[in-house]
Amino acid sequence: MYEVIGTSASRALRVIWMLEELGVPYTHISAKPHSEEALSANPSGKIPALREGDDVICDSTAIMTYLSDKHGGLTAPAGTLARAQQDAVTQAILDDIDAVLWATARHSFILPSEHRVPAIKEPMKWEYTRNLARIEAMMQGDFVMGDQITLPDILLTHCLRWAAVAKFPAPSGALADYLDRMQARPAFQRAVALS
Repeated sequence: MYEVIGTSASRALRVIWMLEELGVPYTHISAKPHSEEALSANPSGKIPALREGDDVICDSTAIMTYLSDKHGGLTAPAGTLARAQQDAVTQAILDDIDAVLWATARHSFILPSEHRVPAIKEPMKWEYTRNLARIEAMMQGDFVMGDQITLPDILLTHCLRWAAVAKFPAPSGALADYLDRMQARPAFQRAVALS
């Protein structure tokens, strides 16, 4: 059985939600970064981590890719053009949305105060809004990749929620409707209930 290490208020939510969507059993250890549990799985203390037997995978996207490939769900098959397109969208979300949010978080509360640049938040909000419009333009239907939920949907939805907590501009129009639909999914509701 899988063991997910990390609080559901972190990127671990992505992994938990994916497991819920796949209907795969797991246990959850609600560990904060750099806690004893986190350090036992990842020497950096970062979360999430996925333990399977004696093996550990770190990084939420690597974990989700592994799970979707292994269980044959929420992804296009490896080695197909559809998968290459899905991977391209996944990387765009990571580069253009996740990275902007992470840089802002680092300068808000993660870095030591003497190394923070609080003024970075405003230009990051501008970049986020610009990049979000590009991601929205890539969407191919009710979901990012068309008519079925895939890994990029979990990633994008998590980022949109993170942006709301960070007080970034809320999505509007089709993307706001998309976020509402994604958060209404039963698997998502089960995942967020694990706080």
